[in-house]
Amino acid sequence: MKSFLAFLVAMGIVVTLGDAYCFSKINKPGEADKGCILDGKLYPFGEIARTDNCFRCSCSREAMRCCSLFHTPTRYDKENCKVIFNKKSCDYDVVQKSDPSKECIVYSRVG
Repeated sequence: MKSFLAFLVAMGIVVTLGDAYCFSKINKPGEADKGCILDGKLYPFGEIARTDNCFRCSCSREAMRCCSLFHTPTRYDKENCKVIFNKKSCDYDVVQKSDPSKECIVYSRVG
């Protein structure tokens, strides 16, 4: 029953973030006694709204499942603009190379 509930939660995250980048990390037996480790940090069992690296995760004894909160810009003026990751907003800013205070238009993003 717990596995089925974990599956439903994971599917809820996937449906909510349908185009987000997602991954799973299967825990070895005995590895997740106090929670899940991601990038050297221990996270508690349950739902994690935002990790230090901008992922939304679900932690169980069996696995940690995460999806990105950010979407990577793919169509923009690459000649005059550059991409900068904004860790505060968990998203990429696309700004002019000549004046980073001015934003560029982004035509599409992928997760």
